[in-house]
Amino acid sequence: MKIYTKTGDKGTTSLIYGQRVSKTDLRVEAYGTCDEANSFIGLAVSHLKNIDIKEKAEIIHSLQRVQTVLFHVGAELATPTGKEVKWKLTEDEIKELEKTIDTWDAVLPPLTNFVLPGGSEAGATLHIARTTVRRAERRAIAIGEEVNPLVCSYLNRLSDYLFVAGRYVNHLLNTTEPTLHE
Repeated sequence: MKIYTKTGDKGTTSLIYGQRVSKTDLRVEAYGTCDEANSFIGLAVSHLKNIDIKEKAEIIHSLQRVQTVLFHVGAELATPTGKEVKWKLTEDEIKELEKTIDTWDAVLPPLTNFVLPGGSEAGATLHIARTTVRRAERRAIAIGEEVNPLVCSYLNRLSDYLFVAGRYVNHLLNTTEPTLHE
């Protein structure tokens, strides 16, 4: 199977089930932004693999689980209205994020100022992933009512998770979090 098909050369692409749409279609924007966020999470994982902290395996496992769910969220966004979604997001995935957020946040120093994206390479990359997920959420909301409401909830919670993940990694690495200075 060839990687290139040439079917997108004129600015269209296929959704799941083959429906052709413009590459600027809101669904394409939404699932493409999920893919972009997924790539940044993968970059953060690659940075984490090069550090030595005892929580490394647990953090990487959690992030790779998120990558899998985010891939499925993208597939759900790429499924046209009225067609069956092959893997549908459930409340369980959102609860999994919330549990991890609470666990990691419990060991972090309380926020006393706005945190600026940065710190370690892994932490900074997780902040980039967070802002990318926020964009994916905005794109999903723009599609309208035909989007599973759990998709928007998951993306919203995922940005919180990535914020805490960035702080958690920076904390474990004893990396000072940059903060807003007035």
